[in-house]
Amino acid sequence: LGVLAAVALARKRWAALGHDPDEIGAMALWAVPAGLIGARLYHVLTDYQRYEGRWGATVQIWNGGLGIPGGLLAGTIVAVWYARRHDMPLDELVDATIPTIPLAQAIGRLGNWFNQELFGRPTRLPWGLEIDATNRPRGFETFATFHPTFLYEALWNLALCALLLWLDRRRLLPRGSLLWVYVGGYFTGRLWIEALRIDPASLILGVRVNIWVSLTAITVSGLMIILQVHKRRGVDGQPETTDSHKQR
Repeated sequence: LGVLAAVALARKRWAALGHDPDEIGAMALWAVPAGLIGARLYHVLTDYQRYEGRWGATVQIWNGGLGIPGGLLAGTIVAVWYARRHDMPLDELVDATIPTIPLAQAIGRLGNWFNQELFGRPTRLPWGLEIDATNRPRGFETFATFHPTFLYEALWNLALCALLLWLDRRRLLPRGSLLWVYVGGYFTGRLWIEALRIDPASLILGVRVNIWVSLTAITVSGLMIILQVHKRRGVDGQPETTDSHKQR
């Protein structure tokens, strides 16, 4: 459902830029499977301990295990490859499609509610999520309600989608910059949400891997936005050449 919503919105936005909306559907046929494979590879690589001695289970995707960072990376690489191969302008493609990604993620997070998985630490807040005893992690058997971290992420992603659409409509950033706003915005949310989660995860220096990934992504995206804004200001501030003055 998330993919269908994202493709529908991207088709509409791509058509508004004067392009064939069917190009988006054709690209999705490549980018979506690539994202799925990338998400699985990320999960297996960052939680390889779960598969030691039973490597055949690494392909059993129906048993769960997808890492969004890997899916984003692989899906983006394949989308860029497809766009270049079919002469689709990358900057316009970014502006048309990037706001649709957090929309898809928000819808996809509903699966965590159905599966009673990837929730946070215990809480007594009114919106605390009731978890069946069989799905409570070891050491938390006596707690009944937990932080619905997937709900937090879904709401964060919907807000991020709205922000990206607003920025694009107001043209406040150079074309193509929405990619880095999305990366920084998503991983900022993931940073504090990840800190609430209690599901098993690989650690580096006692810190969850996804927190390190989030910090890295936030830093890189911030630098890229600064560079792109500085580049546009440099271009806008260039003095007119003699030729352009004569043409006027």
